[in-house]
Amino acid sequence: MDIEFAPSKRSTVGIEWELACVDHASGELTPAGPEVLARLNDPSDVFPHVTGELLTNTVELVSAPHDRVADAVDDLRRLVARVSEVTEPMGVDLMCAGTHPFSQWFQQEVTPGKDRYATLIDRTQWWGRQMMIWGVHMHVGIDDPRKVLPIINGLLPYYPHFQAISASSPFWSGESTGYASSRTMLFQQLPTAGLPPQLTEWDDYERLVADLTHVGVIDDHTELRWDLRPSPKWGTIEIRFCDGLSTSAEVASVAALAQCLVEELSRKLDRGEELPTLQPWFVRENKWRAARYGMEAIIIQDAAGNEALVTDDLRAILERLTPIATQLGCLDELWGVERILDGGASYQRQLQVAADNAGSLKAVVASLVTELRDGL
Repeated sequence: MDIEFAPSKRSTVGIEWELACVDHASGELTPAGPEVLARLNDPSDVFPHVTGELLTNTVELVSAPHDRVADAVDDLRRLVARVSEVTEPMGVDLMCAGTHPFSQWFQQEVTPGKDRYATLIDRTQWWGRQMMIWGVHMHVGIDDPRKVLPIINGLLPYYPHFQAISASSPFWSGESTGYASSRTMLFQQLPTAGLPPQLTEWDDYERLVADLTHVGVIDDHTELRWDLRPSPKWGTIEIRFCDGLSTSAEVASVAALAQCLVEELSRKLDRGEELPTLQPWFVRENKWRAARYGMEAIIIQDAAGNEALVTDDLRAILERLTPIATQLGCLDELWGVERILDGGASYQRQLQVAADNAGSLKAVVASLVTELRDGL
């Protein structure tokens, strides 16, 4: 099976930001997505645009591809303003987090008229119905298809860093889960989701897709919902493991970290260097540690098993990436990661709001709505 990887400009960035629609009075999720899209009448083949998702409580904002992270995030900010003009008269607020603090999954509606959504729910049943989750996906352009799989493998050691600073799902169905990111644990239950296999050659990827297609697991490669995957149609690597982020500034910081790391790995390949990787069992352990402990995770740094506090390792990474960020024009956005480290990730802010308001999860939703609208 031949899968063509489209030409793409190196290290360009496109961002997808999933937002939840909540009732202004109750804070509950509301199935406003289809009506919002109908009122916007936004063509889905023109960038930037707003589109639907699996559940009717969601709208997804999609930027155009840009050289600079700031320009992609500006697209998203303009889209938020456009969507808000529609939702406010409807009594609907917008928020973003990995999960909704108290709404119930079994009360949500699947978006009608989409065969792939119907097929997903029919196949996955109870687990698929629980995908009441939101994330941020980042596409980074790759200039040579031979780099795709090595860069994916090279990014896996940084999985816990992204997870820690984006973690925003400490609550599920009205309960505190004890996890910084319960979304991470939920999403990996889908049969084609989770960590990608560490493949080395494009032929390996094509054979894997052919095998899974042959036995009916998938219809095509787009149904591989890995945390990190090739996106052949766009000529990008898609980074999919971040929880939903409640502010555009945090989206910008996480996207800048992604852009800089991909560019750093690409430059190493240009110099003929072999990219450091981690054993799959270390990658899996790091994923769990970051989902469970967030900013307090002790992560495995390398194949030798050296460990560090994720926040300490992130500060060292920011220093190392500063020259690249300067060249890519995303220095301010990259160093926004430090503001997350100093001020707390979303899961920490949510837990604090609940503690300050006698455990009120409605207060948590209100804080998330305010953060999306006004920033931190």
